[in-house]
Amino acid sequence: MPESASFGRHCLVTGANRGLGLEFVRQLLARGARVVATCRHPGRATALNSLAGEYPGHLHVLPLDVASARSREELLRELPLVLDDGRLDLLINNAGILHGGERFGQVAESDLEASLRTNAIGPFLLTQALAPLLADARDGRPGAVVANLSSEIGSIAQRREFRTPSYAIGKAAQNMGTVLLDKALAPRGIRVVALHPGWVRTDMGGPQAPLTVADSAAALLRALDGLGASDGARFIDSEGRTLPW
Repeated sequence: MPESASFGRHCLVTGANRGLGLEFVRQLLARGARVVATCRHPGRATALNSLAGEYPGHLHVLPLDVASARSREELLRELPLVLDDGRLDLLINNAGILHGGERFGQVAESDLEASLRTNAIGPFLLTQALAPLLADARDGRPGAVVANLSSEIGSIAQRREFRTPSYAIGKAAQNMGTVLLDKALAPRGIRVVALHPGWVRTDMGGPQAPLTVADSAAALLRALDGLGASDGARFIDSEGRTLPW
């Protein structure tokens, strides 16, 4: 997705009311893109609604709980009303949850289930539902990109300790979903990738994290800019380096 091509493109970002999701929206708008930003409670998304005022006609804020089938279905009904050409060029599956403080022997079934629903099942089913709207590659124009916000914590090959099991299991499942979605969509020239944003200073990452949301989002967008036509089914960090699954 070359930067110059992002002008006028349609993007959808989930979990866009704060943190990395909000920063993705801000930077995509600054590039000239038209953005659909989703979150569970749009009425409480003060920063998003302020951006909508700054970019009239370029930002639409819609409700979405990625873990809810009914919410996903409602989004699918509303999208044609806000997409000028009925097409999505970039889908960023950013919404996720993290349960901290888990210890072996005390991991709750409810936390594992919630992580799988939000971090893996929701993004997979949302992408599947939105597949008819994702732009095909044609006439030299690249197809859409689906970017799943993952984490190196979901890398099986890199695990060296017991840490945040519900999050790690959810992200590992999401990574498998990334590969399977890419296999399904690759014939249309659509690329699906998993992104590791690094340790970012968000509500999830905490105040000690070294990366700002602005720097992380900018680096991840540059990594997406650099994707080639055959670069689907990759797990990459903000520098574009491939991580082991």
